Amino acid sequence: MILRLFAAAVLVYAFGFLAFAVSLPKPVSGQRTDAVIVLTGGPGRIARGLEVVDEGLAEQMFVSGVDPEVTPAEFASEFDVPRRTMECCVKLGYLAVDTRSNAGEAAQWLKEHDYTSVRLVTTDWHMARAASEFAGTLPPQIDVLKDAVPSHPNLPTLFLEYNKLLAAAISQGLPD
Repeated sequence: MILRLFAAAVLVYAFGFLAFAVSLPKPVSGQRTDAVIVLTGGPGRIARGLEVVDEGLAEQMFVSGVDPEVTPAEFASEFDVPRRTMECCVKLGYLAVDTRSNAGEAAQWLKEHDYTSVRLVTTDWHMARAASEFAGTLPPQIDVLKDAVPSHPNLPTLFLEYNKLLAAAISQGLPD
């Protein structure tokens, strides 16, 4: 009986991982939101956020998880952001150190600006967990559009992220 339960749990885990690995989200084009939130940590994320702003699909871009030692001028130089865009449309967040604190930092910024819709930009393999953390932090009246940056993750990256997603789901389900 215990062996059957263990085998069933392993099968559920394996099929869940397979579903996670083959159903990574895609980029979204053409839909407008009030703002775009970009989580640092992966290639192409900031470029995608800037593209959204340049195309007029969001008024503001908030970059969560910026290293506290990075100045706005250094950020602009590193990512080739025009001064005008940096002044009007890009805000840097220095408080977040992980996905959960990204959600908290972004929620505070969104609340301060009374935005009701946001585009979340992160890497495709990271989107499920990031969206889950944001759903647990943002007020329900804020619509979140998931805009994934395509990547080619290796098996260890997918495995680690799937386990982090499961851990986040379990911790969100526990009572406070």
